[in-house]
Amino acid sequence: MGRLVYAAIASLDGYVRDADGSFAWAEPPEEVHAFVNERERAVGTHLYGRGMYETMAVWETEPALAEASPVMAEYAELWRAADKVVYSTTLDSVATERTRLERTFDAGAVARLKEEAPADLAVAGPTLAAEAFRAGLVDELQLYVVPVVVGGGLPALPDGVRLGLELLEERRFAGGFVFLRYAARR
Repeated sequence: MGRLVYAAIASLDGYVRDADGSFAWAEPPEEVHAFVNERERAVGTHLYGRGMYETMAVWETEPALAEASPVMAEYAELWRAADKVVYSTTLDSVATERTRLERTFDAGAVARLKEEAPADLAVAGPTLAAEAFRAGLVDELQLYVVPVVVGGGLPALPDGVRLGLELLEERRFAGGFVFLRYAARR
């Protein structure tokens, strides 16, 4: 059985995008990116909404990105090797391998996917993750906190969800990034 993990890079004040829609401030330094790669090894399937899928698809559609560094090449390889499920009512098709399109988020289907999965699943993007949180499907949160306050934007965590957490791991990186890993308490 796989766990459903929500991972996000967020500002200290809790946003994944600022009020202008930018997340340029969230680019992880190489040390953090290498750490992310280690976490990605456990993921067999990514769950995305349209926006996050379009952001992440460049790991397959833009080969120059992987050529930027060995760490980025490794991430591109990990991303391409995983299955992807994209939830969208507006996309006509998907442009990457190992990817299927679903029109609606079905909590029961995701629960079955978790039960049958030989590896962990990752839900990315706070809008889709909010549905998974509300359905009680998220088993673990992994937050990469960026040493910046952006003052508003798209929140990393959903409003209206109360969830007890158990701190499993914390790590500080040079430059001020902090990794926090929590298990969801049911």
